[in-house]
Amino acid sequence: MIQTFHGATVYLPSEIAKTNVTIADGKIAEIGGPVQGTRIDASGMILAPALIDVHGDAFERQLMPRPGVYFPQDAALIDTDRQLAANGIATAYHAITLGWEPGLRDVTRGRDLIRALTALAPRLTVENRVQLRWETFAFEAIEVIEEALRAPLLPSLAFNDHTSMTMRAYDVPIQGRGFELSPDFSIAALDDERMKKRTASKASRAGLSVEDYIALLAQVWDRRGDVPTTITTVARMARDAGAPMLSHDDTTPETRAWFRNIGATVAEFPMVLEAAQAARNAGDAIIFGAPNAARGGSHIGSLGAGDMVEAGLCDALASDYFYPAMLAAVAQLDVERRADRLLLWSLVSAGPARAMGLRDRGQIEVGKRADLVLVEWPDGQTPAITGTWISGRMAYRGQSAGHMRIDKKDEVFA
Repeated sequence: MIQTFHGATVYLPSEIAKTNVTIADGKIAEIGGPVQGTRIDASGMILAPALIDVHGDAFERQLMPRPGVYFPQDAALIDTDRQLAANGIATAYHAITLGWEPGLRDVTRGRDLIRALTALAPRLTVENRVQLRWETFAFEAIEVIEEALRAPLLPSLAFNDHTSMTMRAYDVPIQGRGFELSPDFSIAALDDERMKKRTASKASRAGLSVEDYIALLAQVWDRRGDVPTTITTVARMARDAGAPMLSHDDTTPETRAWFRNIGATVAEFPMVLEAAQAARNAGDAIIFGAPNAARGGSHIGSLGAGDMVEAGLCDALASDYFYPAMLAAVAQLDVERRADRLLLWSLVSAGPARAMGLRDRGQIEVGKRADLVLVEWPDGQTPAITGTWISGRMAYRGQSAGHMRIDKKDEVFA
């Protein structure tokens, strides 16, 4: 099927131009040529590369819409998929936690989610991939990681250590903690009353009393001596599979260097400037949260994504916990004049594609996959997605009441 987008303002790799874009056989076939096949009237719209989300865990709200209340898995994932399409996200890496906690982030639940996504793939509208959000103390997750690395769609692997974050000394902020694998890492006492306050929300998520959660934490902490070797083993598995690897919440250049040396060349949400700068100096990709950029700062007091974009220390923005944040972040950074629109749009398209090694998408370029979005963005107003295409297939189409117009020449209306 051949289709031509006509009348749009197109975000090309190096310029913004009003031109035609023709797609055929799931790819971008021509830019600037005559209308061929079905004419898609995109007058007054922006045609841009579809969004690529490298880290999103908003699906957890569909799985557990209220604390301790679980929703049927397939229904939750199908609804999540439709949310992605409506938000212009053509490729999504679901940050599925493989942890040692019971409950929502239990490794068994993570395995079931990964299998469900694979089974549901023919019914889903966008490309639903997985970020293996591995808690490095969860040795019980290794078999699940091995299975996931053999899946039809290659996952990414993110090294998370919320265990050490929880165990840091009480006078150390999360942004100020040292390299977790260092023998000098400052450790909190488990029998201190402050540990109850620190772990209360985690215990609730896991469905445990605070006392039982702390007891389980103590057992898991005993694994610490074996964590570095286990990380290197898992990293080798991921390298052999060709999976991109990320380190999460880096706070020191030493942390970034250690993970880079095992093949994790992406820094996800670095918490301090020194870690972000170390990543940039080494040529690593740097990811920040889109909610951080859209809201004007980090909700936990870490680096401001907008500042990092302006400083050239951000390559990609991820939805994190809210899918609409990606488009909202581009809009907010545009208002703040942090960078020009092409660079801002690359943070949700070409930048994520490069970070994940997805060379077939992320730009409007002949031969690339036809992953595209139509965006309604009136001057001075909030942008909105009006259409999403994945490999040339329409995944979402929405028309605002003010733009209803019938043209018998067009199969698809603006």
